[in-house]
Amino acid sequence: MSVVTSGRYTFPSYNLVFFIFLQLGLHSVEGVWPLPQSITSSPERYPLNPQAFYFTYGSQSAAQEGCSVLDEAFKRYFSLIFPDYSSGRFYSEVKFLKCKNEVRFKVLLNLNVVVVHTGLETFSQLVYQEDFGSYYVNKTEIKDFPRFQFRGILLDTSRHYLPVQAILKTLDAMAFSKFNVFHWHIVDDPSFPYQSRTFPDLSAKGAFHPMTHIYTQSDVGRVISFARMRGIRVLPEFDSPGHTQSWGKGQSDLLTPCYSGSSPSGTFGPVNPILPSTYKFMATLFKEVSSVFPDSYIHLGGDEVNFSCWKSNPDVRAFMLKMGFGADFTKLEAYYMENIVNITVALNRTSIVWQDVFDYHERIPKDTVLHIWKGLPASYAAELSAITKAGYRVLLAAPWYINHISYGQDWRNYYTVQPLNFSGTEEQKKLVIGGEVCMWGEYVDATNLTPRLWPRASAAAERLWSDEKQTSDVDKAFPRLQDFRCELLRRGIQAEPLFVGHCKHEYQGV
Repeated sequence: MSVVTSGRYTFPSYNLVFFIFLQLGLHSVEGVWPLPQSITSSPERYPLNPQAFYFTYGSQSAAQEGCSVLDEAFKRYFSLIFPDYSSGRFYSEVKFLKCKNEVRFKVLLNLNVVVVHTGLETFSQLVYQEDFGSYYVNKTEIKDFPRFQFRGILLDTSRHYLPVQAILKTLDAMAFSKFNVFHWHIVDDPSFPYQSRTFPDLSAKGAFHPMTHIYTQSDVGRVISFARMRGIRVLPEFDSPGHTQSWGKGQSDLLTPCYSGSSPSGTFGPVNPILPSTYKFMATLFKEVSSVFPDSYIHLGGDEVNFSCWKSNPDVRAFMLKMGFGADFTKLEAYYMENIVNITVALNRTSIVWQDVFDYHERIPKDTVLHIWKGLPASYAAELSAITKAGYRVLLAAPWYINHISYGQDWRNYYTVQPLNFSGTEEQKKLVIGGEVCMWGEYVDATNLTPRLWPRASAAAERLWSDEKQTSDVDKAFPRLQDFRCELLRRGIQAEPLFVGHCKHEYQGV
């Protein structure tokens, strides 16, 4: 088996073309999830012998043995394709040598190793095992590339702490559905589990438990490395000025003192935007964050700021008069967010912010990405139109708040979302760079994260990857998603059922 790479990688435009040339046979699989841009399969098939099956680098490939990301991907996908041969002698024989049979799997690329992961994933789904244990793959020709460059999943680790192992299992499942961004909403009001080197009291006093419910620098590094090996970026979010109650426990004078009449009430509101010490603290924290998280983007939040505490504070009101803000507290939030964005610009990071920042007419750089989270289709379509008309790139999350559950097949709602169905020019629609499935943590922890997320999130994965015209029929999609859900079970992902039925390989972890 050979993997051939050529050319240069230019993000975000790329094409993936691979061909599988095979011999005779009669069986086929239900299909691939998410659906490729073009797929032509045949009843012809070829047996695969795990003892004679090898991945190898092509002689003209820029990458060769020693490329850790691909070396590990080849080993990982060998064990996924041939689970009966994933240990012992056969596992160790996954070398990068010449083919030992007539199967040719050719990947023609103009990009980096990230797309090899998606090609391997597609190929792995085409291989099937018959009742007597033999492996086969049918003659198939596929041309593929993702519709959107950003295909994310948000996990909230503040409202409930998620053990590192639960995050790693989610990353595995993300790779199976070709998601490529893990949005780590790591801290929020309830807890501050990120263990900062510079400000250790943030987690020591702000986490649910200072020893057991934290993410050490080593933990974070492990998550980033694990994600990288699967072609997934890790996008950290440190949301402010709201959603910061846990921050105040470990950093005095950061939050705004609230007043009852002329006296402090003893409670605290959002980050205090009028103190120079606030911005000194934020600059130091984000400098650390940018050194720990290598991604060029950072999510700054900026949503759901309650102005009541600011309104009650006489020092804040005096500052607003001095700045000419009058009684418009959206201008005070704008003042704060503009300062925070400038801090990240100085760190050579591009900001992502929730849509509230745009809605409050805040002055932000044109390369800032706006993140839509509010509303029903008519509402978020109007927001898409307004944001792109202003020239900003945008991410859509509003229709994929998957922590909301209902009885029945709600995956159909996620599947039928039309991200580009809004009033705007073709140039505006090019500014929609992707979307995100959000799993907020009020009612989710490690006990129910995986079955609540999968395979429902996979419906959004196909919408973000595949051609919309070819994937508009939910009834046609159902047998493929059902088959994919069974594949997730076989791979150890505790995905919930879509409807009545069974899988050949039921979940073995119970």
